Amino acid sequence: MKRKMPTKIPVTILTGFLGSGKTTLLNHILNDNTHGMKFAVIENEFGEIGVDEKIIPESVDEEVIEVMNGCICCTVRGDLVEALKRLYKRVDKFDGVIIETTGLADPAPVVQTFFVDETVSEQYSLDCVITVVDAKVILDRLADVKPEGVENEAVEQVAFADRVLLNKTDLVNEETLVKIEGKVKGLNPAATIIRCSYSKVSPKDLLNIQAFDLKRVLEFEPDFLEDDGDHQHDSTVSSVSCKIKGNVNQMMLSRWIGRLIQEDGANLYRYKGILAIKGVDEKFIFQGVGMIFNGNISEMKWGVPESERENVFVFIGKNLDHEWLKSCFKACLVTNELRFNVGDKVQANVGEFQDGTVIKTWDDGNAYRIELDDEDKTNVYAPIDVDTYVRARSS
Repeated sequence: MKRKMPTKIPVTILTGFLGSGKTTLLNHILNDNTHGMKFAVIENEFGEIGVDEKIIPESVDEEVIEVMNGCICCTVRGDLVEALKRLYKRVDKFDGVIIETTGLADPAPVVQTFFVDETVSEQYSLDCVITVVDAKVILDRLADVKPEGVENEAVEQVAFADRVLLNKTDLVNEETLVKIEGKVKGLNPAATIIRCSYSKVSPKDLLNIQAFDLKRVLEFEPDFLEDDGDHQHDSTVSSVSCKIKGNVNQMMLSRWIGRLIQEDGANLYRYKGILAIKGVDEKFIFQGVGMIFNGNISEMKWGVPESERENVFVFIGKNLDHEWLKSCFKACLVTNELRFNVGDKVQANVGEFQDGTVIKTWDDGNAYRIELDDEDKTNVYAPIDVDTYVRARSS
């Protein structure tokens, strides 16, 4: 059945720093049956490989267009305009548009699109900018010191918000929540703050509320409508993504992830993925922010044979070693081929490399068990088979 064409299609922009809970909120909205709306959803991933479209349940009957390989706010902004114009040709199929931006997006140029492009401004009206903030880390993100000329995206996201969802309130105390609210109000006195956990907020408080006010934006950013394209990202922040067929050794993966977030969690802004676990029919879905990791076997079954399953992961953070992360992940794939055999003389990384001997392979899910050449004959594990953890002795 065709829908009555409105004068303008309302648009909701969903923003917030990496891992704040944007996709969870989007899922809540799409699966809620109280608002009676159909949505066109535009998703943006920072990285070459998208993950979110694989997490959104397949039963959700929505139009999803994923704008890839960069932020909507800069490198693919042209694609956003084209996506909106393309969607309008199917305007009879939906009642509104939701744009979920990457956590590294300054919302200003995204918002600007609806006012500087004549065709888009005639077809769409910006209804609300919703910013989801993670109560556990938002104060640190707002305090981040950026290089000269680089904007703090978290600050910009709060400043442009009509609604601020203070999410993950269950992870902090009341004193911290009050401090966050004070900081948010200092940046954006007009924003309505809604406390929540697991991004659970009634859609009636977020949709069709006509909350966006261009006049307010022009008061704190008078040159907002000038299309100068001066947005810069912090060059130390990057994403590394990997898509590879195979099945993962779950014990190896969990041990590697555990060591990774313990040693480098402060630099990991966001990580997520969908993995195929050897011998398990369902998809393993993981995500995390910093040292807070969550992963479990979902109810979503693989629809392809075990040999055709494809793993996808994305890490976003500071000073990432792309090739090292990829090689570590690939080393977690199930294989019978290891570089070293029992009895081989190797060096194990225990903070520094020490000489030892391989005494067992595939021990408790670890690639190697190694006995060090010390007085106590200390036993240590190398969780996966890469030089970072175990290497051949120098000849």
